[in-house]
Amino acid sequence: MSTHRISDAHIAVIGLGYVGLPLAAAFGQHLPVVGYDINESRIEELKRGCDRTLEVSEDELSGATKLELTADPEELRKANVYIVTTPTPIDEHKSPDLGAIRAASRTLAATLSLGDVVIYESTVYPGVTEEVCVPLLEEVSGLKYNKEFFAGYSPERINPGDKVHRVTNIVKVTSGSTPKIAEYVDDLYRIIVSVGTHSAPSIKVAEAAKVIENTQRDVNIALMNELAVIFNKMGIDTQDVLEAAGTKWNFLPFRPGLVGGHCIGVDPYYLTYKAQAVGHHPEIILAGRRLNDSMGQYIASQLVKAMLRKAPKLEGARILVMGLTFKENTPDIRNTRVVDVVRELEDYGLMVEVYDPWADPEEVTREYGITMVDEPVSGAYDAIVVAVAHNEFVDMGPETIRSYGKPVCTLYDLKNVLPKDAAQLRL
Repeated sequence: MSTHRISDAHIAVIGLGYVGLPLAAAFGQHLPVVGYDINESRIEELKRGCDRTLEVSEDELSGATKLELTADPEELRKANVYIVTTPTPIDEHKSPDLGAIRAASRTLAATLSLGDVVIYESTVYPGVTEEVCVPLLEEVSGLKYNKEFFAGYSPERINPGDKVHRVTNIVKVTSGSTPKIAEYVDDLYRIIVSVGTHSAPSIKVAEAAKVIENTQRDVNIALMNELAVIFNKMGIDTQDVLEAAGTKWNFLPFRPGLVGGHCIGVDPYYLTYKAQAVGHHPEIILAGRRLNDSMGQYIASQLVKAMLRKAPKLEGARILVMGLTFKENTPDIRNTRVVDVVRELEDYGLMVEVYDPWADPEEVTREYGITMVDEPVSGAYDAIVVAVAHNEFVDMGPETIRSYGKPVCTLYDLKNVLPKDAAQLRL
């Protein structure tokens, strides 16, 4: 593909999770696409039209008439444009875990041909594409960067569970390893993104733009969490304060809460890792991370204190936690911080039961060792924590939720889904 014509593009999307599948389905309506994932059962499910992430409907999958799904890496040889969408988590030391993106690079490098373009969408710190991935591509393929193959970076902006902001109607940041490739990558994404693109001047700029998007949110939510702690000590309702302050035109509408998921609770560590590598200690970002990571402990302690005000002993107390996913109306349990609340309550010796109609019970048990209940037991609980604002919980209303509790029951509404006077505690 010496001239890099859009009409000649044959795309391979590597990794068919929350990011890769919507992208593959969108491109598959216009261009030939190989959708590749190492998980064979995932491929079989998708071939039957079933997406367990609930990001792509059966109709959308069937409408992607040019999409071929496979777990066979040999099928990647059909492609001349590779888009890598593998996850980039952190390890137990809060350092970037680039294992998946390295493995994907090695896999595609084995099929890389003269003139091919490799585009990364995975969230990384500035420099990963050209300093980590490209050397792997060169080593395995034997091809020379920017002479025999090229690279690009276009950060994902998927918001799990959001049926309004989709890959096709969110402005896409693009970049390429040469000016011509940057133009080619931008033109490629313009095929599927109806609202337009933003061509960044370099791959590193595009990488940096992605990693600060969620860092900015993380720091702002940390501020709201700290304010919530302060106002709680003052006996002031935080939501009342935010509603009043929100009447000013430029007040930013952030709210306190648990910060989990694969983005906001993870991406800042990529930036802090790189910052420290170049000799700068990022105080504000790390302070925000520490504060947000401590909220599970704070919430549990507030609940226990409120319960003790009603009963002198908590031995044998039974707690219902409603919701485990990292956010509402999605089955995504990655890096959910509701688990922190559950663990902390268990450390107090309380019996905790978790109910979530969205989460996959087997996945929850496998990832967190938690066995969820199929349904809450009526009149059984000493305290109830509404941890996630699923539509089902909002529709229940306070009467149904309170019916799960004993006559003396403490209700903690973390997401403010209930009327103000319906719960004893709000964040």
